[in-house]
Amino acid sequence: MPKPNKPDQSKRSFTSQEAINKMIANRKALPSVEELVAGIRNQNRVLLSKAITLIESTRTDHQQLAQQVIEQCLPYTTGSSIRIGITGTPGVGKSTFIEAFGGLLLDQGRRVAVLAVDPTSQVSQGSILGDKTRMAGLSTDPRAFIRPSSAGDSLGGVARKTRETIVLLEAAGYDTILIETVGVGQSEVAVYSMVDFFLLLLLPGAGDELQGIKRGIVEMADLLVVNKADGDNTTLAKQSRQAYKNAVHLFPPKESNWTPKVTQCSALNKEGLSEIWETVEAHHNQLTESGYWGQCRQEQSAYWLRETVQRLLGEQFYGDPAIQKRLKTLEAEVLAGNKMPFTAATELVSLFVR
Repeated sequence: MPKPNKPDQSKRSFTSQEAINKMIANRKALPSVEELVAGIRNQNRVLLSKAITLIESTRTDHQQLAQQVIEQCLPYTTGSSIRIGITGTPGVGKSTFIEAFGGLLLDQGRRVAVLAVDPTSQVSQGSILGDKTRMAGLSTDPRAFIRPSSAGDSLGGVARKTRETIVLLEAAGYDTILIETVGVGQSEVAVYSMVDFFLLLLLPGAGDELQGIKRGIVEMADLLVVNKADGDNTTLAKQSRQAYKNAVHLFPPKESNWTPKVTQCSALNKEGLSEIWETVEAHHNQLTESGYWGQCRQEQSAYWLRETVQRLLGEQFYGDPAIQKRLKTLEAEVLAGNKMPFTAATELVSLFVR
């Protein structure tokens, strides 16, 4: 009796490995531009995240794909969203506030996206990216989207690609976008130039903190909120609120004719949050009726056009091999006191232009 044919083990092993390799290759393969755009429009958070990853990538091929996605998403950004910048000194409770405030907005039927920019270590270039753990409620709600991003070496902790990410979020139907910044500093100008409403969180105890905050930051704020107005801080929070009210009257009026407001809240106890949203809506209505809302959006686009040109020129300049070679020599001459910085810079620019 003939023996039954045994399966070729080597062939089966090869076929199995081939299938595994194909599976791995498919997993690593990037979705097409069309798939990403369709996914964003269908509110697919996985594909939205992949598109944002492309935006944040420094690879040339990823950047090319990202720009195509952005261009195709632009027609779906109606400008109806409200972009809110939220800043404050470390320890003021920004993450707790956003968690509570975002929950309030979700209860009102809005779709909320949070762009939380974490500080980056200048030594290791690493960041914690822990905002999702601090915003457990929002991060698990299907109506919300949280994107923690490393600030990198960009000015003041604003992720370099935040502006482009906003476009994708609006195309995905998020009508309220909260941008949390690292802290209070010169960098907040970058946040201010991409949001509609600028909210400054403050701690109870106006005296010392008011001295520690740059006047320009306070002048940019549309609303000053004394957080942690609970427990033993309740009385102190009321005093701080009055002190800030007195302070904002000393500042010149805003170009939009909006008068900055001052209020208090307890993000921990979810108190005072409704009043904050009412202020945001009042600000939106006033600026829309005056026509300043649209004008401000146009000015922001022009600003980011110039900023992008400046950034791209800088990247091309310092990436030029001739510049890199000559820069080392000129730096040594400047450090030795043999050449003025202005003269060296002029020589480098002339070399680059040629």
